[in-house]
Amino acid sequence: MVARAWRQPRLPSGPHPIRDADITRLNDVFSEAFTDRYRRDGLSGVRVPNLNPSVWKFAIADAGRGAMLWRDERSNVVAFNVAHLSGTEAWMGPLAVHPDYQGHGLGKALVGAGIEYLKQGGAKVIGLETMPRTMDNIGFYSTLGLIPGHLTLTVTVEGDFAPPRPVGAAAVRLGGLEPNDLDHAVGKCLELTQSLLPGYDFSREIRLTEELALGDTMMVFDGDKLAGFAVCHSVPLVEGRVREELRVLKLVARSDETFDDLVTVLSDHARRSGTRRLAVRMQSAYTSCYRRLVNRGGRVRWSDLRMTLNGYAEPMPERGIVLSNWEI
Repeated sequence: MVARAWRQPRLPSGPHPIRDADITRLNDVFSEAFTDRYRRDGLSGVRVPNLNPSVWKFAIADAGRGAMLWRDERSNVVAFNVAHLSGTEAWMGPLAVHPDYQGHGLGKALVGAGIEYLKQGGAKVIGLETMPRTMDNIGFYSTLGLIPGHLTLTVTVEGDFAPPRPVGAAAVRLGGLEPNDLDHAVGKCLELTQSLLPGYDFSREIRLTEELALGDTMMVFDGDKLAGFAVCHSVPLVEGRVREELRVLKLVARSDETFDDLVTVLSDHARRSGTRRLAVRMQSAYTSCYRRLVNRGGRVRWSDLRMTLNGYAEPMPERGIVLSNWEI
């Protein structure tokens, strides 16, 4: 018999930048990690599918230097964190650690790296979303300084339910504008957003949605004044699936009435883009808008718990609505 010295496995190296060439392996880690999470929550029959590569490309481009991964000693991707910075608003997601590498401090390292990057970028709001039934996740994030807040409820409205567009709500599709007019429209969207929540900036998401042909930005005008806009994606979220819904990523409205107009315009756009329904990621802090969606036949399909870093809480505008989806 030969005695061998036990050697502890080397910790994965990182963070390294995420490239589009890493998407296949990112999907492997994503599927394995979240399937394992469901299994530990008692849902052993659930298999989490791969995300659409086009959605990954959007997330990577949107995050820029905040898209980071970790590799093992064989250079395999074993963890990642996609940290986004939209002006002064910042959030992390998706993020995951392969089940084989959990329990050794890697999760703490990747969340810490994301937080540090976002702080250095000037973030005033730092958060993420997690499943509210998963006590382990909530407890883990809490030990890192994140505090539970309100829910984000995915509410769907069937595309054929919306009534005719209200008179006086002029709708414009950003994708139908000429290049010079497009730049002007993006500037107007920024102006409206910052009038409600100073520092917030969704310009990059608007431009990437157009450049990558993932969906569109719908705008509603009151006369010649922009009253509201919504960035929405129609490409399937899951790899290999057909178009099922129009997903709203960002929505800004001057009033509840403008919110109603946007929902109507978006429902009409959902039908025209070949999807069955509109999906709004509704932050439950906006109780009036949530009630309006339910009154229009909206159905709650999913829930996530919103958590923010201590000292980097999410503000509410004194007037108007600013919905910002913290998922891709």
